[in-house]
Amino acid sequence: MLPSSRTQLGLFFILLCPANIIGLWWAVGSPLVMDPNSICRKTKRLAGKQAELCQLEPEIVQEVAKGTKLGVRECQYQFRFRRWNCTSHSKYFGKILQQDIRETAFVYAITAAGVSHAITQACSMGELLQCGCELTRSRAPPSPTAGPGMEGTAWEWGGCGDDVQFGYEKSQQFMDAKSKKGKNDIRALIDLHNNEAGRLAVRSYMRTECKCHGLSGSCTLRTCWRKMPHFREVGDRLLERFNGAFKVMGGNDGKTLIPVGDNIKPPDKQDLIYSADSPDFCSANRKTGSLGTRGRVCNSTAMDTSGCDLLCCGRGHRDETVVLEENCLCRFHWCCVVQCRKCSVRQELSLCI
Repeated sequence: MLPSSRTQLGLFFILLCPANIIGLWWAVGSPLVMDPNSICRKTKRLAGKQAELCQLEPEIVQEVAKGTKLGVRECQYQFRFRRWNCTSHSKYFGKILQQDIRETAFVYAITAAGVSHAITQACSMGELLQCGCELTRSRAPPSPTAGPGMEGTAWEWGGCGDDVQFGYEKSQQFMDAKSKKGKNDIRALIDLHNNEAGRLAVRSYMRTECKCHGLSGSCTLRTCWRKMPHFREVGDRLLERFNGAFKVMGGNDGKTLIPVGDNIKPPDKQDLIYSADSPDFCSANRKTGSLGTRGRVCNSTAMDTSGCDLLCCGRGHRDETVVLEENCLCRFHWCCVVQCRKCSVRQELSLCI
């Protein structure tokens, strides 16, 4: 479904006048601007490497758009029960990007991770001419003790491993160019750090998959390859980093970041960082990018962030009965059709007031 005309105008404004590169790529999460040509027409406002890829490798830009959409969906899933639910409403989202808060850190990380993941997957699927399966000739053999009863089994690399390094480098080329082009201020350093944390959430957690070969079900030879983690795992991992994000301030040299507080270890490359405290997101506020939580569905019995006490910010909630239609009494007919009836289901909802 296309956004409303007002939202469309907002998205076009983001594309024409992006405050930063994430704002540009986040906007392509809308079906309105998924066409890479819509992005590349703005090359005068893009950094040099981005404009170069638009001209020489437009198919890479298409995967960037897919990766951004992947990041949008994952952000909205991970924050579905929080006061800020990763809304893509352009008028409010742009304000989020202008702040150095935890939520912005997650947006940068999940977007960079989505772009890296999408480009790598396109390589493995043979959709890009510039890359393919991972080269394994120079890698050490897989561990011979990876499974019980596998002692003495012959191993070799094979299959189609994911070339995550190619996806990592292209994501870095796109997502970091704007910040690198600017001066060394605290905002640029924070953005670059969170971009890298997102990419590492993909690259650092590659898993080994194997397939047995042999007569009568034996496993005399195993062929192994490396695969990326599922993107839901990436989102889960980055949410953990969001919950433990480090507050930082700039060092006197303008090139380093210092953690705020006593006896706090410096953040590592996979940690998320921010420099300003988040608003509470309880009430609608155009200046901070908060839509508020009025009318949000909450869980009246939960004690976590989805619970009505926390989500409704102490204002209370009301119960409402709604009637929904869903498929029921489904039957399979040979071959190959599934026919279902529509059933009305009453559902009790709790809504923030």
